[in-house]
Amino acid sequence: MSGLVDAIGEFIRSQNFGWNNVLDILIVAVFVYYLLKLIRGTRAVQLLIGVLVLAAIYGIAVRLQLTLTAGFLQAVSVVAAFGIVVIFQPELRRALGQLGRLGPLNRLLTPTNEVEQDKIVDELVRASIMISAAKHGALIAVERATGLQDYSETGVPVNGRLTAELLASIFMVRSPLHDGAVIVRGTQIVAAACLLPLEEVPERAAHRYGMRHRAALSISAQTDAIVVVVSEETAAISIASNGRIISGLDEERLRRVLSSLLSSRVQPLPFRSKSA
Repeated sequence: MSGLVDAIGEFIRSQNFGWNNVLDILIVAVFVYYLLKLIRGTRAVQLLIGVLVLAAIYGIAVRLQLTLTAGFLQAVSVVAAFGIVVIFQPELRRALGQLGRLGPLNRLLTPTNEVEQDKIVDELVRASIMISAAKHGALIAVERATGLQDYSETGVPVNGRLTAELLASIFMVRSPLHDGAVIVRGTQIVAAACLLPLEEVPERAAHRYGMRHRAALSISAQTDAIVVVVSEETAAISIASNGRIISGLDEERLRRVLSSLLSSRVQPLPFRSKSA
């Protein structure tokens, strides 16, 4: 660690400090900030701390001229360089996926007109209320710019028009398609009984939420999908987006949140609700 500080100090002394250096530092600072934000709440935090501890030990070993220790840590670092890529693979995949989301440009490339948007919101709200009233569970992933074709292929093709009645019938307890997720693309139900990933869920969320909520958190963290969840145990309605979830939604709030997320004013959900 001391070696890194010395290197930074040497870099600053050797440069004619100008606007390009300020820009350089800002870029690195932003990169580090978003890297820490990306891994916050995941197992990568503990791994990163372990790497920093080893780096600090190496710096101390070099400073105190502990040749054997420094040489051993150098050899370990070569192996660790490849190991880190494997260990941090989920985080790296998520980071690259987020870089691939072009924000407002995505909405220009895949526009949704207001009539279609209102239709989607209306059917999803009606379906959620019907499923909640029947005390059935539901998991509905609404595809946006990031394609969900890989996940829809794990289920049963439906390719039917999006209606509240069809969604409610899919999630009836006796339906052979009720155990899994439904993928919605525009005003079409693409597939049912789909398998969604359960990885990349913070440990505290894994203990707090059931399978449906964990799957919703995971897929919304990996893609820009909006996921509607109805709890079979509590009949509570939740929405997951951008790796965050808000629960306990009534009909009015559900409609408002869905409309906001599907519109051009898309914003990440402000918090994780305490209610499951």
